[in-house]
Amino acid sequence: MYNPISPELLEGFERDFASDPVNSLRMHAVVKCGVSDAAENHLEDVDNPMVFSIELESGDVTDQKSSGRCWLFAGLNTMRFEIMRKLNLKTFELSQNYQMFYDKLEKANYFLESVLKTADEPLDGRLVNFLLQNPMQDGGQWDMFAALVEKYGCVPKSMMPETFHSSATGAMVHLLTVKLREDALILREAKGDRQALKEQMLNEIYRMLVICLGTPPKVFDFEYRDKDKEFHRDCGLTPVAFYKKYVGQALDETVAVINAPTSDKPYGKTYTVDYLGNVAGGRAVKYLNLPSADLKALAVAQLKDGNPVWFGCDVGKMQMRKRGIMGMHTFDYEKLLGVSFGMDKAQRLDTSESMLTHAMVFLGVNLDENGKPNRWKVENSWSDERGQKGYYIMTDEWFDQYNYQVVVNKKYMTEEQRKAYDQKPIVLKPWDPMGSLA
Repeated sequence: MYNPISPELLEGFERDFASDPVNSLRMHAVVKCGVSDAAENHLEDVDNPMVFSIELESGDVTDQKSSGRCWLFAGLNTMRFEIMRKLNLKTFELSQNYQMFYDKLEKANYFLESVLKTADEPLDGRLVNFLLQNPMQDGGQWDMFAALVEKYGCVPKSMMPETFHSSATGAMVHLLTVKLREDALILREAKGDRQALKEQMLNEIYRMLVICLGTPPKVFDFEYRDKDKEFHRDCGLTPVAFYKKYVGQALDETVAVINAPTSDKPYGKTYTVDYLGNVAGGRAVKYLNLPSADLKALAVAQLKDGNPVWFGCDVGKMQMRKRGIMGMHTFDYEKLLGVSFGMDKAQRLDTSESMLTHAMVFLGVNLDENGKPNRWKVENSWSDERGQKGYYIMTDEWFDQYNYQVVVNKKYMTEEQRKAYDQKPIVLKPWDPMGSLA
């Protein structure tokens, strides 16, 4: 039985509101301009200039447009850094459409394989219901990105440019989802050679992807002009050969380090998430859980060495969008609304109030006189019309509260951290918050 709100209780609320005249001022301000504008703290902008003691140069800011490909953009933006450095280029872009094409195809296969694996589970059970919720989506994780590059390589953006549906994925993803849900029901009830049936289904998915995104190149000529205006041509490259020759990043040496301070995930242990992945038989998702201070130290070490850092965070929290600042004092909601918000990072994870939602790249950090970070330079993929010409500032306090993951080369880890990463991962439930995708 539910207890209703009585007239007497409602009258008490009204009297309490009217007893403080400040409440009327709050109401007038919020009604006029909205809660975020009314609560905005301009001092956060003043206290965090776009200046950093360690700062890497980058190419032109990229734009994922109306898609959820941030993890692919961030991954390719770290890889283009090496290409620009090697080839003496002012800017360069790898094809995000190429990577997405194979991600979608691999995700379809991964989903259908999961359907076969759970064919004896009840349709209305939690596991099958979870799988059917998102058979196809744009998001991903670093290890999923690495698995794609290891298998398919990469290509310059000019070799597979953007299409309408690579930049606006909604309708395409919806139709792929409808098809895969239908295929799941057919596979669950099928008799005979289910693998052959699955391959027929994948053929239809491939057809849909080619129609929406174009045909991925298999062999191409790479032509470019460097900063010194010199022209270069390299003919007959495959995407894998291009990756090995011009990027050469040792993806097998990169590790994903997370900060999840919940009681069920002790630090110093590795984790994976059941049914999370894209490339069947490829690299599995694996995390090492460490304190936030360790994530910062690893990121600083890689930046000092001249290399950008892929990271995953909850980008929508406490972000001053007009100035591109993510800080714990950007909005004073507590004073404006007369309430307190007291959950810590672990409690926010446990209650689904926060989780990893977006991937970006660290291009710099400001170290104070004691060598401690106090703000971070962030390269986003939301065009140069957002933030400060596409770049954002993250305060160190915000890092502690809403940053969940950094990806670094193993060489920056301590011996103890490397040994910890080599442990067999603990398998988390598919719906664990660490299974969220950027």
